[in-house]
Amino acid sequence: MTQRKLHLNAFLMNTGHHEASWRLPESDPYAHVDLQHYVRLARIAERGTFDSLFLADGPQLWSNLAQRPAGALEPLTLLTALATATEHIGLIATASTSYNSPYNLARTLASLDIISGGRAGWNIVTTAGTEAARNFGIDAEPAHAERYARAAEFLDVVRKLWDSWEDDTVVADKAAGVWGDDGKIHPARHRGTYFAVAGALNVPRTPQGYPLLVQAGSSEDGRAFAARYAESVFTAQQTLAGAQAFYADLKSRTARAGRDPEHIKVLPGIVPVLGSTEAAARAAEQLLEDHIVYEHGVGRLESLLQLPEGTLELDEQLPAGLPPESAVEGAKSRYTLVVELARRERLTVRQLITRLGGGRGHLTFTGTPEQVADQIETWFTQGAADGFNVMPAVLPSGLDAFVEHVVPLLRARGLFRDAYGPRRTLRERYGLPRPANQYLSPAFA
Repeated sequence: MTQRKLHLNAFLMNTGHHEASWRLPESDPYAHVDLQHYVRLARIAERGTFDSLFLADGPQLWSNLAQRPAGALEPLTLLTALATATEHIGLIATASTSYNSPYNLARTLASLDIISGGRAGWNIVTTAGTEAARNFGIDAEPAHAERYARAAEFLDVVRKLWDSWEDDTVVADKAAGVWGDDGKIHPARHRGTYFAVAGALNVPRTPQGYPLLVQAGSSEDGRAFAARYAESVFTAQQTLAGAQAFYADLKSRTARAGRDPEHIKVLPGIVPVLGSTEAAARAAEQLLEDHIVYEHGVGRLESLLQLPEGTLELDEQLPAGLPPESAVEGAKSRYTLVVELARRERLTVRQLITRLGGGRGHLTFTGTPEQVADQIETWFTQGAADGFNVMPAVLPSGLDAFVEHVVPLLRARGLFRDAYGPRRTLRERYGLPRPANQYLSPAFA
């Protein structure tokens, strides 16, 4: 039997995931709109034989502009450019089901998959927050359950569109003057609660059939959605026990949904802060913490916790009586993670902002390459993860250090690939079959 291997994604965020990374002497405050910065990062990750690159996104201006670089290049456009600068690495873009149309997004993602030779992935998000809603003429964000109901119909529509061409639709018979077979085109003919889409997609079926489907929500609605659709799940987990419980629950739900649990990969985020010694790693961490402007973090934390401005005091703990997750309509699972972290460790607001400054609730681990490799191996072998979304605190140096010093340790332990090998598409690298065209199934016939 082939030994199970880790999946590693490089989650790229401008100058790094730590909010103060842009203030370091090595950092370029304008890197967030510099194509060559991302080309360099993509090539570092490809040198490390990562499965894929991942870009977060949202249809609103993030953050207080004073806090960190804000604004971002549109991820599908950026990844299309990176497809021409790389050969193997997967390209996963975040796109919202709340503020897109199925036809346009299906076409754009299919185009990326074709251009990249089958390396595209879609991180499916439902987008919380009134800021985004108001950018689309909506006064308040839709309810959490409604966003997921819309997302489910959105997925059903885009899969119809991706299947609307059979694989052998193009005949290309020059002698007969026949380019394609109209009988192998299947218009979507969809009319549902949220969408009405009549025609077939104007892009042929792609190398992967359709892009790898990724999801990044851990709420009750998010888990149900992931069990039905997702092939990779990005999650924020703070403890081994919590990660194990999430992993077991999601695999069980996937089986109950009639899918193979091996066809959904669970990848928690990890923010590694590396040093050649523990002392060097702690010094690197301290340097970042020394550059945090805590007043910026207070407003962001109040927004996440849905508290009025001016509620939080830096040197006090979170107020008692915060509402339960069920009463929150925004980012439910992140809300719960942050509140539980603060309560469990009895953190002041200042301490909580420090903890969140590196990874916004993802696991931050500071230590030597050997210690980081040990942590990854423990979670991987003890039922907590199929791999990790690697979120370097500082870019490009943090990614370069991980590739140079952690990846060789994982390879030496037999946990990670030495080379990409013959599997060309992102689905193949995940051990996933190419989806059968739904219009050719016996049930459809």
